[in-house]
Amino acid sequence: MDEVVKQTLRQTAFKSLPLGSIKPKGWLRQQLEIQANGFTGYLDEHWEDVGPNSGWLGGSGESWERGPYYLGGLVPLAYLLEDERLIKKANKWIEWTLSSQREDGSFGPTHMNTVNSEVGEQDWWQDFIMLKVLTQYEEATRDQRVIPFMNKYLKYLNQVLPTLPLKEWHEARGADLLLSIHWLYEKTKDPELLELAEIVREQTINWSKIFAKFPYWRKQTQWNHRIHVVNIAMGIKAPAVFYRQTHEEWEKEAVYKGIDSLMTYHGQAHGMFSGDEWLSGTHPSQGVELCAVVEYMFSMENLIRILGDGMFGDILEKVAFNALPATISPEWDSHQYDQQVNQVICNLAERPWSNGPDANMFGLEPHFGCCTSNMHQGWPKFTSNSIMATHDGGLAAISYVPCQLKTTVAGNVGVELTINSNYPFREQLSIELNLTEKTTFPLLLRVPGWCKNHQISVNGELQNTKIENGFVRLEREWNPNDQIDLMFPMEVQIEERNNHSVSVNRGPLVYVLPIGENWVCVQNRERFHDWEVYPTTSWRYALINNKGFKVKKQDITDQPFRAEYAPIKLVTEGRLLSNWAMEKNSASEPPLDPKPYPNAPIATIELVPYGCARLRIGEFPLLR
Repeated sequence: MDEVVKQTLRQTAFKSLPLGSIKPKGWLRQQLEIQANGFTGYLDEHWEDVGPNSGWLGGSGESWERGPYYLGGLVPLAYLLEDERLIKKANKWIEWTLSSQREDGSFGPTHMNTVNSEVGEQDWWQDFIMLKVLTQYEEATRDQRVIPFMNKYLKYLNQVLPTLPLKEWHEARGADLLLSIHWLYEKTKDPELLELAEIVREQTINWSKIFAKFPYWRKQTQWNHRIHVVNIAMGIKAPAVFYRQTHEEWEKEAVYKGIDSLMTYHGQAHGMFSGDEWLSGTHPSQGVELCAVVEYMFSMENLIRILGDGMFGDILEKVAFNALPATISPEWDSHQYDQQVNQVICNLAERPWSNGPDANMFGLEPHFGCCTSNMHQGWPKFTSNSIMATHDGGLAAISYVPCQLKTTVAGNVGVELTINSNYPFREQLSIELNLTEKTTFPLLLRVPGWCKNHQISVNGELQNTKIENGFVRLEREWNPNDQIDLMFPMEVQIEERNNHSVSVNRGPLVYVLPIGENWVCVQNRERFHDWEVYPTTSWRYALINNKGFKVKKQDITDQPFRAEYAPIKLVTEGRLLSNWAMEKNSASEPPLDPKPYPNAPIATIELVPYGCARLRIGEFPLLR
């Protein structure tokens, strides 16, 4: 390849907007406020690993990934909510980090204290996370210390990586370092950064080759960084990140092949692939780790930014609206390590997982504390990436969650763009454009892949639209107070899964049978207790084929992800089965030949969005 070509970064399809440009509204803001009043706002006061003795605050405590992970969610949450209490908490960590840089450019704790036994004294992974934190912080504050700090550290890495190369966790996660290198290069145009980027790419696990010819077709039983669920959730963005440097089309295609393979061999109804530590097949009682959920979301946010394909927005929304809220308590004061699609009990019990018997309990740090520190980034980063900028002075709507953006378009014309919606719980929404003066710019509107008959109107006039790459492009002269109305009709879609079982989808939401929940406290603390959750209602239902679904709407409350207040339900019919039982402390696979109890009547059942139910059936046998 021509060296001149190699020394350029391929332009991304879209540009992220600086942290704080987009502010959440409606139910999304309420989610962030619940998070601020729960784990994210108070974890440092109740969990030693991110407490005052953290190595990332100069103490002798945990000094590897947990502090930076926590900051990765705390910083964006603080600035999205403009919460001075949270900003003060975050700034304490930022100030210590910026003041910790040594003469050679290295920074952070000088000792390694972690419960991860495979981490040696020299590790780079924790630095990669903190660099991502600093890029967010710089965009929110324009603190002029950040860019020189990062530049000095990356020059240090350029010198030492040839003799102290990436290995173990940082070898798997090199693409996360490349994101920060690319970010800095686009600000400084320093050619040495591209040299470093090539070193990092070459030392990172070659995810492009793995996803191009995916070899992991079955449930995995032995540890390997290449089949670890969180590494894969992070690694799926790597081929696109590499593609910016290599300009090789096959690397771009590897992303699509990888996602297709993951969902074919390990896909789950909520949009994730399984991984109760490593890839675990398609059984609906296999788990998926919370860390993988938030990292897969982050990967999708980067993939749509780099490649511009609306498909990644479809995946992002499905995971965000289903898998993310389902594995965290409604009050954001307990969480699971692993969730199941068919989750009929959450208790201390051995399951056919590599994880421990407490992995699907709700609590402070069930099984292992990585998710306790890493879960916080989910909603804040999703919010910050719900709208992006185009390189030709326009904007791209990635998701239609309620929010408000203040930025400039078409050179330097101020705009306030407001999405008024209750999406994904409702089909209709509007976008208000408040411009300082009339101007021409493109507005790209993502049309979800599940939507067959969308409608887009501008000031009441229906638009004749064409979808390209999952987006409709409206390029016109826009005037102050223009309004765009969008309609995305949501039809119930039945997705066939293993053993002829089915999952139920409507729009980006997966619908499940909620099981009555009895929460039993098994570890009481000042805050953030541990819980087992036991069923109080029957769960062994099959859906009756061709009975149809009636949509039932309710008011949207402060916490829509709660079964009793579900803002939308699907009413259908089912029958209780006699041949579906527990197996190894979980629901067995949905029976291939479902047999109702002889005298079981046809029952009216109400399905709720997946994220509303902590106990649920999301993959049903079908009585045909």
